[in-house]
Amino acid sequence: MIRTTMAASLFHFHPAIKLHPLPLSDFFRHPLQFPLRFLIRQSQHRVARPILSINTPRSLSSTALPQISNDLLFDFDRNYLSCSMPNSKRPLKVAVLLSGGVDSSVALRLLHAAGHSCTAFYLKIWFQEDFDNFWSQCPWEDDLMYAKAVCNQVDVPLEVVHLTDEYWDKVVSYLIEEYKCGRTPNPDVLCNTRIKFGAFMDAISNMDFDYVASGHYAKVVHTVTNDDNLLSFLELSKDMLKDQTYFLSYLSQAQLKRLVLPLGCIPKDEVRKLARKFDLPNQDRKDSQGICFLGKIKFSEFVGRHIGEKEGIILEAETGDFLGSHRGFWFYTIGQRQGLKLAGGPWYVVEKDVNNNVVFVSRNYYSVDKRRRSFRVGSFRWISGSPPRHLNQLKCKVRHGPDFYNCTLHMELADNGTEIGTVQLPEDDQGLAAGQFAAFYEGQVCVGSGVILESWDDNGFPVCEKAREIAELDDKSALGKPVKIKPKPDDCSRKLIMEM
Repeated sequence: MIRTTMAASLFHFHPAIKLHPLPLSDFFRHPLQFPLRFLIRQSQHRVARPILSINTPRSLSSTALPQISNDLLFDFDRNYLSCSMPNSKRPLKVAVLLSGGVDSSVALRLLHAAGHSCTAFYLKIWFQEDFDNFWSQCPWEDDLMYAKAVCNQVDVPLEVVHLTDEYWDKVVSYLIEEYKCGRTPNPDVLCNTRIKFGAFMDAISNMDFDYVASGHYAKVVHTVTNDDNLLSFLELSKDMLKDQTYFLSYLSQAQLKRLVLPLGCIPKDEVRKLARKFDLPNQDRKDSQGICFLGKIKFSEFVGRHIGEKEGIILEAETGDFLGSHRGFWFYTIGQRQGLKLAGGPWYVVEKDVNNNVVFVSRNYYSVDKRRRSFRVGSFRWISGSPPRHLNQLKCKVRHGPDFYNCTLHMELADNGTEIGTVQLPEDDQGLAAGQFAAFYEGQVCVGSGVILESWDDNGFPVCEKAREIAELDDKSALGKPVKIKPKPDDCSRKLIMEM
């Protein structure tokens, strides 16, 4: 696959002109100050030669008020446009991230209905080159087909932007290194921060767009004033079940100021209804699941390809009993119960010895004596640029979903001068994992987030000394065969009662 890299600053052209790349011999003589990777395909067939086609949005008057589109053939509730900036002083030029799914497609149609000039962008970050055997399962071609069909309904130009290299450098490499260290990173948070609203925003920075839009379920509140120094705020979506502020919590103020989220005021079921009313070609498509660049590829397959496999042992945390083998500690996360293939369970991963490639498991993961209500957080990013004033009156999320904890946050400086926070929850949480993000809130406003460093009060599950000593053995073949796992005592008692 040939990719074309060129600086947008090299071109000055009429909006109606379609550009083709310079001959490679001429192209490489130009200095590249702001690399921009574009591969725009006018058809769905694979082509060997690179094509660059920039469809510049129509010119806009700086004084004209946005006109609500009259292409709606149904009774349209104008309240649906309340998060699409319908009252701006002029029509806005908006770069809309379009995935081919229902949410981003409805977001595009709402912005179009609000009278703004939209250009859709499809970000291609799939790794089909690395997974040839999965090519037929990789859905990016279907995504692009639906994206084109959605744009064609309202004559909105669509551009395809290749960010595969950027995604690898800024997200996947970090992901792999974190797994190698025994942590469980969150690629979705990093993709939003570093790619969708990072590398992409940088790539179009000289194309004079007022805002970038996406189909995320969250609300961005911009202060309408000529003062550029006033803050923008990230608020909870109207649909708390679908709310995605957790995934956007690591954005900077500069990124937030350029963002508009049309779905922040609309519940998910209403979005589906709008998709049908707009007669979108993808109205019945299921929501995507999993990490965005993998498609239908199993994550374990991806980890195995890029980290490899190395046999290790599984030990019971409380006794040190040798229970079985595993393919590598990086395939397991704290709290995991699937894939252990151990009898007498359920078993849960409670700790990992990274140096010795040992996984510790327990059947007492939910025992009341294992406290999980305090953890440490680092690598903070506060959306406003500074921490909130009242650290003892915050709420936090430790994963995507509708659930919050009231919490207190105590900040201190580490030896290297970085800020470390200790979070205290009012109750236990069973799924805290180092490497995940903790997002913090003041009322409806998400104020920022940080990375969980340690997930237990005592810096680890209470693994017995015998288990620690076995984990450090150089020759683990001396352990022989795994022990025969006995039923839990409470399981035996329950069986006895049932037989009486």
